[in-house]
Amino acid sequence: MLFRFTAIGLCIFSALAGYSPSAIADNYPSRPITLVVPFPAGGASDAVTRILAEKLGEALGGTIVVENKGGAGGNIGTHNVSRAAPDGYTLLLSSSGPLAVNKTLTTNLPYDPENDFEPISLISTMPNVLVVNPSKIPANNVQEFIDFAKARPDEVMYSSIGNGSSQHLAGVLFERRTGTRLRHIPYRAAGPLALDLVSGDVPASFQLIPNIAGQLQAGKLRPLAVTSKQRSKALPNVPTMAESGISDLESFAWFGLLVPKGTPKPIIDRLHQEVVKIMSDPTVQKRMVDIGADPIYTTQAEFKALISSEVIKWRTLIKETGISSN
Repeated sequence: MLFRFTAIGLCIFSALAGYSPSAIADNYPSRPITLVVPFPAGGASDAVTRILAEKLGEALGGTIVVENKGGAGGNIGTHNVSRAAPDGYTLLLSSSGPLAVNKTLTTNLPYDPENDFEPISLISTMPNVLVVNPSKIPANNVQEFIDFAKARPDEVMYSSIGNGSSQHLAGVLFERRTGTRLRHIPYRAAGPLALDLVSGDVPASFQLIPNIAGQLQAGKLRPLAVTSKQRSKALPNVPTMAESGISDLESFAWFGLLVPKGTPKPIIDRLHQEVVKIMSDPTVQKRMVDIGADPIYTTQAEFKALISSEVIKWRTLIKETGISSN
């Protein structure tokens, strides 16, 4: 009997040894990894994800399959990952909307962005840029835009990628800080939004640079200011709102990598290590800037703290202004 229990104990010990932290990290990945983007293909988040996925796959020595699961302002894809097995084979590249704004904006959100995930690192930030169609709005700077809008209260339309998006929130903040009254026109996708900007149907927007990069380069849109503390590396000649005389107006999108809660720490540490290396690569940084993103990496704790602070920041604005998801 003693021999039998000893043998069983040895078997259990041997099995557990095979799942030691070092063994988990060494054997990862042993099959393809799915990287979920909770937005349709072709947008700003997708562009950032494709760069990361390519380099992360190379670094891990495995295959990473990017899967776009759009819908409900990013909630569907983000919820999907929150329910995935915490084994490192389902990753999430999500943004400020699903991970911060929607916690207040969406009633009965089916996941908790602060507790259902393990943040790995931020990947990039993107300020919104106030742009106008110069044939419809003859403004060369922010003050001229303010004067134009104040002379036409509730008439000047601006677009965003949906209610509660960082672009919409930038517009709401702008109205509060400047005393203007604009008309918000929400879209579901960046393509139709850009077309209507160029045609002049909706002649202004607070928009992420990747969504309108081609139109900016072609001179069809005029950038007036970015809604970040520092100038964007992608638009170094465009002033910030603060430089334009509008203080305390910061609204930017951020994108980061996360895994479901409960993912083994060795896998989390391995992913973080590789992401830091990738985002420190000058070639990757240039590719990010070329698409309109400002590359960045953080510690896991810094990313977690950002999510919590953004939840609080946007909760206050949403409740004060009565913004809804409809």
